[in-house]
Amino acid sequence: QGRSVFRVCARRLARNVTRSKPTAASASAPVLTIGRRHICSRNTGQTEFDVVIVGGGIVGLAAARELILRHPQLKFAVLEKEKELATHQSGHNSGVIHSGIYYTPGSLKARLCVEGLDLAYKYCDDNNIPYRKTGKLIVAVDQEEVPRLEKLYERGQQNNVRGLRLIGAEEIREMEPHCRGIKALDSPNTGIVDWAEVARSYGRNFQQSGGQVYTEFEVVDFRTTTESKGTEGIKYPVTIVGQNKQTVRARYVLSCGGLYSDRLAEKSGCSRVPRIVGFRGDYLLLKPEKCHLVRGNIYPVPNPAMPFLGVHFTPRLDGSVWLGPNAVLAFKREGYKLLDFDFKDTVDALGFTGLRKLVYKNLMFGIGELWRGFNIAAQVKQLQKYVPELRVQDVTRGPSGVRAQALDEEGQLVDDFVFDGGVGELGSRMLHVRNAPSPAATSSLAIAKMIADEVQNKFEL
Repeated sequence: QGRSVFRVCARRLARNVTRSKPTAASASAPVLTIGRRHICSRNTGQTEFDVVIVGGGIVGLAAARELILRHPQLKFAVLEKEKELATHQSGHNSGVIHSGIYYTPGSLKARLCVEGLDLAYKYCDDNNIPYRKTGKLIVAVDQEEVPRLEKLYERGQQNNVRGLRLIGAEEIREMEPHCRGIKALDSPNTGIVDWAEVARSYGRNFQQSGGQVYTEFEVVDFRTTTESKGTEGIKYPVTIVGQNKQTVRARYVLSCGGLYSDRLAEKSGCSRVPRIVGFRGDYLLLKPEKCHLVRGNIYPVPNPAMPFLGVHFTPRLDGSVWLGPNAVLAFKREGYKLLDFDFKDTVDALGFTGLRKLVYKNLMFGIGELWRGFNIAAQVKQLQKYVPELRVQDVTRGPSGVRAQALDEEGQLVDDFVFDGGVGELGSRMLHVRNAPSPAATSSLAIAKMIADEVQNKFEL
């Protein structure tokens, strides 16, 4: 029906692009100065850009940075609805730098993660962003899990993940004295970083190259100019309208809306499918006097029968240790508290056939996750499989995050990158990143190259 929905296949490789040294763009809007922690700007007038990126999360900012490095002669802007960049998924995550073990060999996710890990470490080194290579143990706690663990090792080898090795119970205790397991996969290149700070650094790079960032600009509509009194109306035919009646005009628009990617896509005539359904993950925190129980990342062996990974132990740069998360339906797309609720978001999610089918197929799993969200003792019981010394009194409630999970109408988790355009003249000037599945933060710089290729191909920049 005229919709240009397509999935990116593993055979699509990023092209080699000769990058010129960026120069300042000539846009006349006020320039935002991005500090290390706080970012605030407001758009007060109509301005014109060659490409506008909607969404100031890590994927949108990485793509904006990549585009302006490739095309320094063009004018770019980023629009973000919050007061600061990287407020939601980019700022509510475990902070792990993943190595690419889990993904199907030869898949786009596997290639982007392995490439993204190297790019992420280099970027942090070049920009003085602190990180730590903590390593990760994927631990089998019973014989039933050992064959799956060994298959993971083979998969990691096929994905060219460096340094992987299988270790036994004795070496597990040497590396993690309080962890118990019969066999584990050691991934020494797994690390931790503050992904929100990485995303903000992308924003600073973008601005230093001449790009402009507008915060508190919540996009509510996209419009095309049907008539023009001059050449400028033809050159910038897309008008982006904000919640507070701000307007920005553009030749082309790239939308990286995260938790709202489906609703933004619908505004240019796209289908709502795949639908974004928010799943909240609640973490526990080890009390400071108990943080010695964990040295590095401790992860479970994935169960293919379950839709999500399961609980794990994650050290943080500040010395704290996060435990969890569970995975429960978020009754508010940006709801980070246990009882957060939004009527529109809830009706939207529960009214979607795909979610109802997912719940039906995983009913007992979902009930268990919900119970563990309310009952700390039940969550600790899961964690004790790996660290038996852990007690309920050793933990407190910690932070939460909401994952933008794309679902199809059959209740399947969409595991591909999905791009969309829309219909008509407006759709021809839009590119929506409908789904950028985990580990999008680790893969962000590699994903940005792929997105920039798609932008170049569609808009012929």
